[in-house]
Amino acid sequence: MRRALLLVLCVVLSGCSAASQPVATDAGDTAATVAATPVATRTNPAIGALFIDGSHFCTASVVHSVPGDLLLTAAHCLHDGEGGEYATGISFAPGYHDGIAPYGYWDVSDPQVPEGWADSSDPDLDVGFATAHQAGNTKTLESVTGANTLLTGGGFAHSITLTGYPDEREVPVVCHGSSSQADTYQLRVGCPGFTTGTSGGPWVVDPDPATELGTVVGVIGGYLYGGDDPDTSYSSYFDTDVATLYRKMDARG
Repeated sequence: MRRALLLVLCVVLSGCSAASQPVATDAGDTAATVAATPVATRTNPAIGALFIDGSHFCTASVVHSVPGDLLLTAAHCLHDGEGGEYATGISFAPGYHDGIAPYGYWDVSDPQVPEGWADSSDPDLDVGFATAHQAGNTKTLESVTGANTLLTGGGFAHSITLTGYPDEREVPVVCHGSSSQADTYQLRVGCPGFTTGTSGGPWVVDPDPATELGTVVGVIGGYLYGGDDPDTSYSSYFDTDVATLYRKMDARG
């Protein structure tokens, strides 16, 4: 499903090497995937689409940080993995819908992924951060859109709201579901309609009914770059590697 995204990045990056393919374990194959409930599409200011050359190709969300400019997405949306490089020329459109960027486009810079992803395309470390700023705007992204908080080491079983931007749609698809453990460092959720482009979409728990902001415990990615079935999505587990990278980005303030 989401692996087709790598073909988009190959156009932008100078050369793509073959990434090692993660292998499903028996535990992953048999872990319970609780039926999810799709909900009507809507836009959330803290969630948006990532663009390259005028086309959206991934999903990202704003997470709380001292500098107020931090984005969370899948590592493969920012870096091609083993033998590859960071993508350039990315922009972020928070709350994007129907061809409209209600808060404008924000330039994405300073992308950071775990060493295990950059060195060996480790599917257990398919998580990345970047910063976003808008020319001529003195406000921080977070002050404009609000932000989710980041939870690491929070376990596997959660009631989540999952949001992503399929390549073929100009509005996000949203689903309520229950995540489960798919492997030692992998989460899984059954949610229909999450096709290519939804990579990086946040897994949010306990959203505030008024703001829809909550705590993010995963992003679409990990096993098979998020999965090869549009009705089942995966996430790398947010462990100490993710916590360390987040603290590094947060400390810039």
